[in-house]
Amino acid sequence: MADVDTLAGNRLLAMIPDDERALVAPEFEPVLHDIRDQIYREGETIEFVYFPLSGVLSLVTQMSDGRAIEVATIGNEGMAGLPVFLQATLTSAHQAFAQVPGESLRMPAGRFNDFVAGPQDGGLHRAMHRYTQALMSMIARAVACNSLHSVEQRASRWLLMTHDRTEGDEFVLTQDFLSQMLGVTRASVNEVARELQDAGAIDYTRGRMTILDRAELESRSCECYGVVREEFDRLLDPDR
Repeated sequence: MADVDTLAGNRLLAMIPDDERALVAPEFEPVLHDIRDQIYREGETIEFVYFPLSGVLSLVTQMSDGRAIEVATIGNEGMAGLPVFLQATLTSAHQAFAQVPGESLRMPAGRFNDFVAGPQDGGLHRAMHRYTQALMSMIARAVACNSLHSVEQRASRWLLMTHDRTEGDEFVLTQDFLSQMLGVTRASVNEVARELQDAGAIDYTRGRMTILDRAELESRSCECYGVVREEFDRLLDPDR
C-alpha cells in the first residue's frame, strides 16, 4: 500500500486533487524494477498499470525477424498500461521493460479501470487524457525523428530524455541496448559515442554512461527533444 505523499512523486498522480489521491493511494503497491525487467510482453494480458517514481520504462515494437525499436519511453511523468485507460483492449501491443532501474507504483488493471470509468470530470480521468495526448505526440515525433535525423542527433535526444528521468548524471547503458533502442547497428552507436565523448558531452566506460555537458549534448540533438519536452510540460501543468 502506498501513501498519499508517495503518489506525488509521479507527475500524473500529483495532478489529481488531494481527496482523490487519498482515495486511490491504498490501491497502489510500490515495486522495484531492475534493468531489463519485463513489464509487459507483446500479446499478453495487462494485469497491472505502472506509474514510475524513478527510473525509465521503454515501449518496444519487435518485428517478425527479431529486430526491435523503441517507440516511447516512460518516466515519472507518465504511466504504462494506456490500453486499460482507453478501454480498447487489455492486451499489450508492445513489449515494455525497465530501461533504467527504478521504482513504480502499480495497481491491478481492473481496479484502475474502475477509477477512470467514474465521473468524467475526475482528476485522474483528466490527467490521463492529457497524458494520452502527450504520449501520442512523443510517438509521432519519434517516427519523424527516426526517418529524418542523423544517428548522432537521435542518440543525443535519447540520452537527454533518459538523463531528465534519472537521479544524477550516471546510468547503466550498453551499446547493444542503445543500438536496439535507436534501430541502428552497434558500429553506428560506437562511432557516435566516440564522437560525443571526444566533444566532452559524455563519458562512456564499461557500460556506464555519464552526462558531462548537457549544453553540448543539446547542441548535437535535433529539435525533437525540445518539442517533446515542451509538450509534456504544457499538458502536465496542473495550472492549465
